[in-house]
Amino acid sequence: MIREATPDDVPVILTMIRELATYERAPEAAQATEAQLKEALFGDQPAVFALIAEADGAPVGFALWFRNFSTWTGTQGVYLEDLYVRPEARGGGHGKALLAALAKICVDRGYERFEWSVLDWNEPSIGFYRSIGALPMDEWTVFRLTGDALHNLAGAPRVNRG
Repeated sequence: MIREATPDDVPVILTMIRELATYERAPEAAQATEAQLKEALFGDQPAVFALIAEADGAPVGFALWFRNFSTWTGTQGVYLEDLYVRPEARGGGHGKALLAALAKICVDRGYERFEWSVLDWNEPSIGFYRSIGALPMDEWTVFRLTGDALHNLAGAPRVNRG
């Protein structure tokens, strides 16, 4: 079963984000707090949205996504930030069901693109994505600006918000 996340799901979503970070070999990178996630998902101006996959009434996976925009197509799209299914539930169709639910959101809303990133070494996921017809964007390289470099470009001193 796939359903929209509720505020009560925030603790389990955060736990699964941390599980995903561990799987992706970067557990220290998962620094979000419950308060941040609750505000991002359910505040006055939600920045992201989430779907929950359940099996026997228990959450076994999630998809966290946000809208993007293509100047080429003139339409919004979906960018999948995180897709995670707990190891014990993998192979049960939950990942595909989450992706299908997001594809339906795209189709129903007239969005023409559904995109995400995957780590180069994550062969099981890459194989799965190819099996559903997703294609890698080999001509594109993702760039990221964070930390001191971000603040330096902005011309603003870095403030510790912790």
